[in-house]
Amino acid sequence: MSKATIYDVAGAARVSLATVSRAINNPEKVKPETRERVLRVIEELGYKPNAFAKGLASRKSTTVAVLVPDMSRASIAEMMNGIADIARVYKYSILLYILDNEESTEEDVLKEIIAAQVDGILYLNDEITESQYAFLQTINAEHQIPIVLSNTLYPENDEIPSVSIDYDAAGYEMTKALIDEGRKNIFMVSTVRKYMVNDQKERGYLRAMQEAQLTPKIMRTSGRISINTEHFNEYFRNHNVDGIVAVRDSIAVSFINVARANHVKVPEDISVCGFQNTKYASLSRPNLTCVDVPIYDIGAVSMRVLTKMMNQEPVEDRTVMLDHDIVYRASTKQQKD
Repeated sequence: MSKATIYDVAGAARVSLATVSRAINNPEKVKPETRERVLRVIEELGYKPNAFAKGLASRKSTTVAVLVPDMSRASIAEMMNGIADIARVYKYSILLYILDNEESTEEDVLKEIIAAQVDGILYLNDEITESQYAFLQTINAEHQIPIVLSNTLYPENDEIPSVSIDYDAAGYEMTKALIDEGRKNIFMVSTVRKYMVNDQKERGYLRAMQEAQLTPKIMRTSGRISINTEHFNEYFRNHNVDGIVAVRDSIAVSFINVARANHVKVPEDISVCGFQNTKYASLSRPNLTCVDVPIYDIGAVSMRVLTKMMNQEPVEDRTVMLDHDIVYRASTKQQKD
């Protein structure tokens, strides 16, 4: 009698436990090529389905893996609130994977997620590259695990659904607001590390500057205060700056602190604005003008889209763009709130 288990079948066929169960109990819900591969492995291993395998197709326990770059950003915590609230409604279990261990690559973490036999993946890493996207496509195709990109997107391809805002438009609108104030020397403060969403913010900034026939200036720094403080001090010594669009609220607030230390008045001498409308925006002095990104909603909608995919329901809009707004506060001359 064969001692092969459903775990052996799933491993050999490179699919999840749920896919093995569906191939046995609901074959019409599995892609033909995947079903054939699973059934071939079952025959080769001599596997005999038991009650556990049959129960998987209708099991009530659903597990979602959430992959995040780190938990230090205020935006990640707020997005997790949206994800958790929807998961609670559907009684999903959440496995959190954090990419903050330099010893483990993202591919290692994703392989760990696959081994955990999760039912779906929410991908919150906005450093996504072409190779990373290709690996996510492989996971989706070979292991039949639904994936949704949260607060990031891959503009060249919508094979993997995404939920975000139009960061290009937001970057344009925020820059245009400073231009309308009469600012001429507007810098975009971005990051040294490459993030897909920051690339989109920069495109919007460049478009607004070029339309106004102003010279674009992009400053790249770190999110760490110890590093960016020195960068900002250097810019005050060597550059004429009267406007700042920072890619994160925390970076914008750090800039305001350095400006005050250099006896530069905000917003009289320089207007400063950020992105996301996190707690930093209301804690800064003066309060920060920023693009209001509906972070909670992005998390909640991402989980709803993933739920549709896990239930094999059609997802018509594979690139979901939520509305954003600009909240004007005291760090700019324009104060509409």
